[in-house]
Amino acid sequence: MTATDQDIRWMQQALELAKRGTALASPNPTVGCLILSRDGQKIGEGWHEYDRRDHAEVAAIKDAQQNHPQQLSGATAYVTLEPCNHTGRTGPCTEALIAAGIKRVVAATADPNPHVSGHGMDALHAAGVETVLGVCQQEARRINEPFARWIVARHPFVLMKVAMTLDGRIAPPPSKHIPGTPYWITCEDSRSHVQILRHQADAVVTGVDTVIADNPMMTDRSGLPRRRPLLRVILDSALRIPLDSNLVSTAQNDALIFTISTDQDRIAELRNRGIRVEVLHSEAGRVPLETVLDKLGSEGVLSLITETGTRLNTALLAANLVDRVHLFVNPQIMGSDAIPAFKSLTSPAPLPNVEVERYGNDLGLLSLLRDPWQPSQQ
Repeated sequence: MTATDQDIRWMQQALELAKRGTALASPNPTVGCLILSRDGQKIGEGWHEYDRRDHAEVAAIKDAQQNHPQQLSGATAYVTLEPCNHTGRTGPCTEALIAAGIKRVVAATADPNPHVSGHGMDALHAAGVETVLGVCQQEARRINEPFARWIVARHPFVLMKVAMTLDGRIAPPPSKHIPGTPYWITCEDSRSHVQILRHQADAVVTGVDTVIADNPMMTDRSGLPRRRPLLRVILDSALRIPLDSNLVSTAQNDALIFTISTDQDRIAELRNRGIRVEVLHSEAGRVPLETVLDKLGSEGVLSLITETGTRLNTALLAANLVDRVHLFVNPQIMGSDAIPAFKSLTSPAPLPNVEVERYGNDLGLLSLLRDPWQPSQQ
């Protein structure tokens, strides 16, 4: 069946409901559902939060049953992700929709898992429910890029965040930078938006060189609710992280160091201070980046934001481990003596379909390097 203008309008509202699950639904997808009666009145709405267990469809049905029980029969449900047709932590949403008397289901996008994609809509259709798929698909896929990446590849979705000048510099020359203190490249509006990006992520990753240079906190200071603390990840091959750094002094089992060092005294000291330490094997003399993503993915980390320096920025891009780039560009020129964002890339890294945003006097440049909804790109 084809979509109507009304379908688009109501799906946009369902997408806004889905966003209420940001930082609350992971490691499940963020999903919203809105139910209309046969005469076009909104009678129920819901969104998914992991700890509440109910999927968005069930939450919306319960809302309608409580407030408008007589109007569910023959209603239309707008849901931002194809209803599931399998039993996991909860029963199939397809069965709940059918049992509630829903007669039309409009879904924004199919399930990203190629093994279950389409099964939910097929089950609804087989039960006599009218189905429409693909309404506001682009917007729906955007908010669940991390889930799509993880469900297909079991890797987190990697967002590379870089604050830089017009000439691609991320810090002044070492002679003009006081070690252990941050040097702000971008304006306050940009820094506020970074907090939103951290809020949307499950983890934030940096390297020990950045910790030594800037002594960052790497916390989610958005003030918005989240289900689990932002996991602060440090890549530190030789365990050089200062014990008096902000990351160590504020650790409450929310910091994780990946290292190749086997210094048991240092490891024990860090663990005693509330930091997890994962020792990885490497013959290259540095922390293996893909193994880090494997480990984080196995822990249900769907998304991470990188806040790294020159070496790691370059290594992540060169290894094709970045899914989306978000550059914050401040209109200043530092000169060739300043620290570059990238160095010695073996080949150019084009940014396709760049989106441009404005934060005060800064520009935001966003580009999706790999579509997580396309399994062939994994």
